[in-house]
Amino acid sequence: MLSYIVYLAGFWTYRVAQSQSVTKAFIWAYMPILLLFPDYYKAITPGLPDPTANQAAAVALFMVFFSQGMPGYRFSYTDVVVGIYAFAVSVSEFLASGYSDAQNLMFNELSAVLFPYLFAKSLIEPFNLRYDFAKSMVLCLSVVFVLNVYENKMGTNVWQLLFGMFFPGQGGWVTTFRFGLARASGPFGHCLVAGIMMAAGYRLQRWLQWSEAWPKKMKYLNWVPWFTPAQFFTLMMLGGALSTLGKGQWLAGIVAAGIVIIGRSKQRVAAMTAVIAGMIFVGLPLLIAFLNYASVGRANAADDNQETAAYRYELVAEYMDVAKEHLWFGWGLMKWPEVPGFESIDNHFLLTYLNHGVIVVSLLLGIIFVMMGRLIHHGMTQPLSEPIGSSLAFTLAAIFLMYLIAVATVAMMGQSCTLFFLVTGLSDAYLRTSTWDGHSGEENAQVPDTRLFRFRKVL
Repeated sequence: MLSYIVYLAGFWTYRVAQSQSVTKAFIWAYMPILLLFPDYYKAITPGLPDPTANQAAAVALFMVFFSQGMPGYRFSYTDVVVGIYAFAVSVSEFLASGYSDAQNLMFNELSAVLFPYLFAKSLIEPFNLRYDFAKSMVLCLSVVFVLNVYENKMGTNVWQLLFGMFFPGQGGWVTTFRFGLARASGPFGHCLVAGIMMAAGYRLQRWLQWSEAWPKKMKYLNWVPWFTPAQFFTLMMLGGALSTLGKGQWLAGIVAAGIVIIGRSKQRVAAMTAVIAGMIFVGLPLLIAFLNYASVGRANAADDNQETAAYRYELVAEYMDVAKEHLWFGWGLMKWPEVPGFESIDNHFLLTYLNHGVIVVSLLLGIIFVMMGRLIHHGMTQPLSEPIGSSLAFTLAAIFLMYLIAVATVAMMGQSCTLFFLVTGLSDAYLRTSTWDGHSGEENAQVPDTRLFRFRKVL
């Protein structure tokens, strides 16, 4: 019964949406619940799906959102792709396990994939809330970073200390160590998932900083000549990414910064040429060197780092034949036959292929590459934004590239999956409705008309 406190998140979100607005409930109720409440704690409800806090909040928000006519929503082909993705995952599990076992995953696809996607595409760009959305995320992740410092030092997860008493028998995540420090996972279950969240937060914060979206000075630090809120939050996001001690996520963030460099340049064609040349003449040799480094086999690895790389290299070869046995809809969630010596699938694309088949993994890769391509094309064809770097297109494209690289080393689970579809929804609305890019001043931002029909009403 203690686990039913999860439903308080739904009640609170519903009340904010009804008494104030759906947009405020999304930015300042749903987003903090998503980012600050562990996703591995659920309300065990007999006969019903077992929601997490952010799923309860998503359902409550969707009830009000739908009852008000889905404000800001306009159909796009991306809706079809995301809808088919969620449907295919649900069908995959239904075929493998039947409805009784599949209901939680079906509920998850609605509340943690489809609903967040609809919220992001309907409630951010159409209502000129891109800065509020990014600030909400940065503020929440700053809180996570502060508690991560304690976890790094003490090796104890504060979120499990705070909430574990309400969810006996749940959780099960353990803290791992590197360089003599605990690898902080915050409320995200695993340090590598936390690394993805922090890397996305860092990219959004740098965009806020370049867009001059924060005040010039902090109220109690006016006497410091160089210190600004933007610099403060940038350091917080950077510290959050470092606190996870996830080398794969660090690499993903560094590589993704190449796209942002293009957006920051006044000579974008030249910058893109330089980035592509760097990928060819530097990236390809490094990739070949890495493959040679990883292909030696775990038995011949010189150290732990090489053994980890060899494990991930061998993992794909060992499981591809297993995945092909259930090509279209997969084996079902975690029901594939385990290959001895390869208990952990540290590659989300391979894991998706095993769990749900080639249709789902193809849709996921399609979303990443198509969105990334559309965003870069949009950014390249728009006038140079002022201030430099304030174009949202390059930041969103960089987040997709970061996801592509990062989830090749870890499962895209929990809040990182929901954030991915939030970014997808925001990107779709940005590409479809955005009429401004640049200075954060309200006078420069026009709220797009999202009405499906534009007839003039005359009494």
